[in-house]
Amino acid sequence: MTVYTPRRAARVLLVDAADRVLLFAGTDPARPGHSYWFTPGGGLGPGESPADGAARELAEETGLRLTPTELGPPVWAETVEFPFDGVWYRQEQEFFLVRVPAWEVDTAGFEEVERASVTGHRWWSLDELAGTDERYYPVDLPAVLIRALAARPAAQGGTPC
Repeated sequence: MTVYTPRRAARVLLVDAADRVLLFAGTDPARPGHSYWFTPGGGLGPGESPADGAARELAEETGLRLTPTELGPPVWAETVEFPFDGVWYRQEQEFFLVRVPAWEVDTAGFEEVERASVTGHRWWSLDELAGTDERYYPVDLPAVLIRALAARPAAQGGTPC
């Protein structure tokens, strides 16, 4: 029987003017052959709200500094179960949509585990996601993006000044 460690997280769908989403490439230290792409974000600290955590993670992982209010409301939520570094997690996570004209990613704020497990990043179009054989999370990312972008077009909230 698998024992899950509960975890709360916030993630960011960072989308540029060409409607491409930023994803990081990573590997699981306990499963070196298991590579995947994932959105910026991560676990929440004790008492930290999802918006506060999303803003903190976005700054740490990309260098983009926004206030929690600038993120707007979450656009999607899910509960996932996954292993990482030998521990199984049951993670409740909320996703925020942030639109930027463009952004030069700065990973100087990565924590040690991120420096050890993240191998790169790139901006993905919906067509590229639909056409790739590479693994990405969430597994229904194209559908999530389509719904989020339709609900909040480029001219509305979540765009930094």
